[in-house]
Amino acid sequence: QVQLAESGGGSVQPGGSLKLSCTASGHIVRINAMGWYRQVPGRQREKVAEMNSGGRRNYADFVRGRFTISRDYAKNAHYLQLNNLTPEDTAIYFCYQDHDDTSGFGERFWGQGMQVTVSL
Repeated sequence: QVQLAESGGGSVQPGGSLKLSCTASGHIVRINAMGWYRQVPGRQREKVAEMNSGGRRNYADFVRGRFTISRDYAKNAHYLQLNNLTPEDTAIYFCYQDHDDTSGFGERFWGQGMQVTVSL
């Protein structure tokens, strides 16, 4: 089994920055895509960013160049740098990783979610 541990959430003022981290532990064979979603209570979860095993990145339109996803293969971790935050970015952020086991069976694992609050 694989577990994902998130860190880095918190409260910042508009224009501020945060760096979110997501690290996998457990029986890790192969990691494919890694990414982030966010959710505001009462609204659907929305995808923020993803990075595939080849390093290709894609972002939601609302990111508008403010966020950067990266990964550290050696640490089985990935990150989301959040810059120029606005109150509209306030949400619970969830990380995920797509893993293959020794049989090639793929499964998505999720972090527990962490709050990001942007306010004066």
